[in-house]
Amino acid sequence: MNSLPVVAVLGLGAMGHAFAANLVKKNFNVRGWNRTRRRGEDLAAAGMTLCDAPREAAGGADVVIVMLPDAAATEAVITGAGGILAGLKPGAIIAQMGTIGVESTDKLYRAISAARPDVVFIDAPVSGTKAPAENALITVLAGGDRARAAAVEPVFGAIAKGTQWLGDVGAGSRMKLVVNAWLISMVQGMAESVDLARELGFSPDDFWGVLEGGPLAAPYVKNKLAMIKADDYTPQMQLTLALKDANLALAAAGDRPMPGLRAIAGLWRDAVDAGLGEQDISVVYRYLGAKK
Repeated sequence: MNSLPVVAVLGLGAMGHAFAANLVKKNFNVRGWNRTRRRGEDLAAAGMTLCDAPREAAGGADVVIVMLPDAAATEAVITGAGGILAGLKPGAIIAQMGTIGVESTDKLYRAISAARPDVVFIDAPVSGTKAPAENALITVLAGGDRARAAAVEPVFGAIAKGTQWLGDVGAGSRMKLVVNAWLISMVQGMAESVDLARELGFSPDDFWGVLEGGPLAAPYVKNKLAMIKADDYTPQMQLTLALKDANLALAAAGDRPMPGLRAIAGLWRDAVDAGLGEQDISVVYRYLGAKK
């Protein structure tokens, strides 16, 4: 008999699809939903139950993973008219794993606590993008009552290399904004450095060859340099979503000036407006070249 928790995955985009695939491989009973049903058809063939509505997927689940692109979609699916909250089993766990920011996380937590105090809400965005998620190499940044959320531990264990429990609800989202502010700044710095390297007669391989083996040789940078070299910007993290995260970090910063991140957000907005939003964030290198 399978003693693992029943898991619903709401949102089968790049990350949610990877979560569901790893859970199916590890013999969880998985129920999935996506607004575009075809995103889950391969998972249905592998053993996931593909549902037509969020409430159908979440009903009876012990753990509900919500991995949607923004706060509006997340709130609609959880607490909106026809949302999942009313239909959850007693004591169910909601693991909100998208990047929706601090204010929206707090708002969602208050709404869930008021309507269903028996439901455990875990704020659990992740550090990592599509390829690490597919290989269960992400890190979960969790906030919430760990003692009430024992059933989520094997779920996180199946989709991630580790979980950092950071404090109360909201702590995960706050750390996620810190991590993504760093990632965004790193990608912009890399793109400008490669642009300078080529201007001075060096290739991306030359640049990596100098970094490799030293303290500046981040594996993430190696991956992005390979994309730039191939001129292939198939998204691991879409530029539109990275821009959303930059703006969430700036909002959370309050009165802190954050001049570097603010400048990057402006530039990336221009790149999105130029039609590059659906491509990987490393496409900012191409945008820099187009501005010459």
